[in-house]
Amino acid sequence: MLKQWILAAVCWAATIALLVVALPADPDGVPLAALVAYGLFLLLAAADGARRGLRADPDTLALPAARRGLVLPAALVLVLVVPGGGTFAYGAARDEAVEQSLLDRLAAADTQVKQGEGQSFTSVESVYRQALATYQDIGAGHAGSRAAKQVPDRLVTYYKTVSAPYDKQDYCAAVAPLKHLRSLPDTVDRKLLGSLVGKADDPLAQSLFECGTRTIGSAGAENTSADQLNELSSTFPQSPYTQKVEPTLREGLRTRDKSVGIAPCDSTLELRRFRDTVSRLQGAGFGDLGQDTAATIQRADFGCGLDHFKKKEFDEAKSAMDDYVKAYPSSPQNAQARNVSIAAEIAGETPAAGNRVPSGDTADGSGQPMVVSNDGPGEVELLYTGPVTGRITIPACGGCKAYPTLLLPKGGSVKPCSGSSSKYPKRTLMLPPGNYQMLQKRSGTTTSREVKKGSTTKIESGYTYTNCLYVTSLY
Repeated sequence: MLKQWILAAVCWAATIALLVVALPADPDGVPLAALVAYGLFLLLAAADGARRGLRADPDTLALPAARRGLVLPAALVLVLVVPGGGTFAYGAARDEAVEQSLLDRLAAADTQVKQGEGQSFTSVESVYRQALATYQDIGAGHAGSRAAKQVPDRLVTYYKTVSAPYDKQDYCAAVAPLKHLRSLPDTVDRKLLGSLVGKADDPLAQSLFECGTRTIGSAGAENTSADQLNELSSTFPQSPYTQKVEPTLREGLRTRDKSVGIAPCDSTLELRRFRDTVSRLQGAGFGDLGQDTAATIQRADFGCGLDHFKKKEFDEAKSAMDDYVKAYPSSPQNAQARNVSIAAEIAGETPAAGNRVPSGDTADGSGQPMVVSNDGPGEVELLYTGPVTGRITIPACGGCKAYPTLLLPKGGSVKPCSGSSSKYPKRTLMLPPGNYQMLQKRSGTTTSREVKKGSTTKIESGYTYTNCLYVTSLY
């Protein structure tokens, strides 16, 4: 109207610049700096226009006098209606941009959940939690959006994906993800979770039960098995799975007890791990189970020693039986354990001693007498096994020395035990008739090494036997 075309073009350019900055609509809106700058520009333009309009000669205005009354309505339309309509249109576009942004975030969270499929929960837990935080923010922070309305369904998918190990009956792998799912109400709005609240309780109780009872006795699982079963009883005290723990473990003990007769040494290791777990369980009922487990372990320890002996593993048999005697001093099987240890030691020098598992019988004063004399330096121990098994120790002979072997062959002038009978320390055994394997053990001294010598003797009824134990040297 003022015919200031250059200034009008500047105003149009400013508006076009604002549109370039504002479009397409962004969820964050137009930058504040652009709005402030445009607002200041409008004020300056209006002030300048008012100044010029008030000073202008009416005759110089572009409009005829008959149309000058339309100037104010037209100005109001340009100043109020057009900007107002533009603002409304831009607001709608911005709202749609926000919706699309939320949908994009929702899709990104869905992708994160999808990526976790088939992987261990611990390896992708951080990714799961990021997706969960997105669901919570969209569902609670943008409740009226189209994306927020989809969040409950997404949480159902999230639950199914995370709990997949449980659906596959991989109960040990299911424990951690189910504990996470059970804690969702602490981080996610319950209204968004809906029926998912409390849904993980029973699956978690079952997983703790199954994993704890199935891994008990396994190497390295002593503590974790106990932790899972204790967590079951403390977290779900009224659960039927909690009530099943003690009967299930007792049945497991019965199964292991049966295996003692098949593979006692292997059973011993597993039973000890079983006992270690039971000893850490909370509850009075597990005390009796622990005692029963200890009794089964004792039986397995004894069976393991016998098994080694029968397999001709004599060093292992002796070690196992010696350990048994120390561990169970009041056991009624101690006598046989000692005898098996003696026979195993003899069999190391005389294999025939390992052909028969000795009983717990020892010399009881009946049988044929065998007088054993010690004609040598240092005390000597005599081990024997046959119809009865045992050991005796004969004190050292004070004036006795080793015999040079060069003098003994072919009737040499020096013969063992040829001196006065009272000179030699001696012990008398009463041995039932039968074949015996014997082992002489003489401790080493500062001038000689330890000596072991095996021998075989047959004891018959009606005879008295003598046995002289001595030491030889090369010179």
